[in-house]
Amino acid sequence: MDAHFVKSVFALKDLPNDRIPEIAVAGKSNVGKSSLLNKILNKRSLAKTSQTPGKTRCLNFFHVTPEKRGPFHFVDLPGYGFAKVSQTMRDEWGKLIDAYLALNDRPSGVIALFDARREPTDVDMDWIAWLGEWGRPYLVVLTKCDKLSKNEQAQSIKRWTLDELKVHKPILSSAQEGIGVDKIWQWIDEVRAGRKKAA
Repeated sequence: MDAHFVKSVFALKDLPNDRIPEIAVAGKSNVGKSSLLNKILNKRSLAKTSQTPGKTRCLNFFHVTPEKRGPFHFVDLPGYGFAKVSQTMRDEWGKLIDAYLALNDRPSGVIALFDARREPTDVDMDWIAWLGEWGRPYLVVLTKCDKLSKNEQAQSIKRWTLDELKVHKPILSSAQEGIGVDKIWQWIDEVRAGRKKAA
């Protein structure tokens, strides 16, 4: 599989011109987004990880060509929640994400990451509801599940199966152990084939 960084986008006018499918990845700034992206792509340091949450401050595009599959872009969205930046900058990120996801023809789907160890917060539930309003297929992925026992993992799935938000099948994942990667790829393939519809 080939995967490489394309560009950082701070304004919609700078979006890549090559019209291939786009899978956006979003989550709180301390959820382990970069680590999971690297695991999915089998690249150790393609998406930059940091000890400082909130390092991603734009739309980062990665060109991915999996074996026996057509190319697409992973789009790493700015994190939210715990970034140590001003409220003004957070608002700017929100506007950029909203404007991008509101486009009629992109992205194809959104992977929403949440920490499996945490209870859903009001902000998390708002974020999931927001995804539903955009009319894109989305997948809820619960990260860092390797830090939980089997019983705790089952409880986490139960907490995040939110009928009112149509979250029926969240996926447990671990960037450390590769848990959930195959299921994430299966979902990506279904979205790209048009077999996944908006929630």
